[in-house]
Amino acid sequence: MEKSHSRHWAIGALILLAMIWGYNWVFMKVAVRYASPFDFAAMRAFYGSLCLFLLLIVQGRSIHPRALAGTFWYGVLQSGATIGLATWALVSGGAGKTAVLTYTMSFWTLLFAWVFLGENLRRRQWTSLSIAAAGLILVLIPFTLSSALFSKGLAILAGVAWASASIVLKKLDHTKRVDPVVFTAWQMLFGSLPLIVVSLLVPSAPVQWTPEFWGVLIYNVIPGSAIAWLLWFYALRHLSTDTASLGALLTPVLSIPFAALQLSEIPSTTEFLGIGLILIALVVNASRPAGIGQPEP
Repeated sequence: MEKSHSRHWAIGALILLAMIWGYNWVFMKVAVRYASPFDFAAMRAFYGSLCLFLLLIVQGRSIHPRALAGTFWYGVLQSGATIGLATWALVSGGAGKTAVLTYTMSFWTLLFAWVFLGENLRRRQWTSLSIAAAGLILVLIPFTLSSALFSKGLAILAGVAWASASIVLKKLDHTKRVDPVVFTAWQMLFGSLPLIVVSLLVPSAPVQWTPEFWGVLIYNVIPGSAIAWLLWFYALRHLSTDTASLGALLTPVLSIPFAALQLSEIPSTTEFLGIGLILIALVVNASRPAGIGQPEP
């Protein structure tokens, strides 16, 4: 009974997480109206890490990092490159489309694991890759040099960086077991460092500290980063990895109607078909036959 109750709470946490992260793409789009993408990405990662460190200190837990080198490279790729590129993509790209293209990390992870880790891909995974490739082609049409195509390219590169971080994490899991909250706090701090450097080196207009920007920044730092990661860890602890992964796919799904409602961003017919294929491919890749995958301890 208690286990079933925990599972229900975990599913609720997963749905809340998808809503927080799904709507956050809209807020990120709003943020780049008032700040350069690198200024905003740096603030999000840096202050998000401080919130997690504060939580650990209040709980009386150690903040000492393990696997320092692996944590550093994961942070540079995940919180640095992924957040930086995705935020940059939002300057001229739509929030919903950017979210979906960034979530192609799932497919890049499959390919990288196949190439660099020697993992065999099953028929289901090859099928998902084929469907995703068709979807990407439709989203990228027309293949002309424009700000829209540049934005889509940045979003795909954000997915590639995210996938690269996943490979680092796979290798890290084979060496040392790390506390997820401590690990997340440090990787966000490490990821903020290159973003801070880039924001200082790249000329940009000063940040406009409007009430709307303050609201977006606070949302990104507290619910969008600190609370969201805690919800994710809770869901992983009480649900199978497969179930949690499927639930996480609600994020790009929800980002599209959220962007349409608040930003009036309506994908073209070909983009809509391409996005649909990518989402189908994500579900195919994350799905497994019933009975496989046990809840995390």
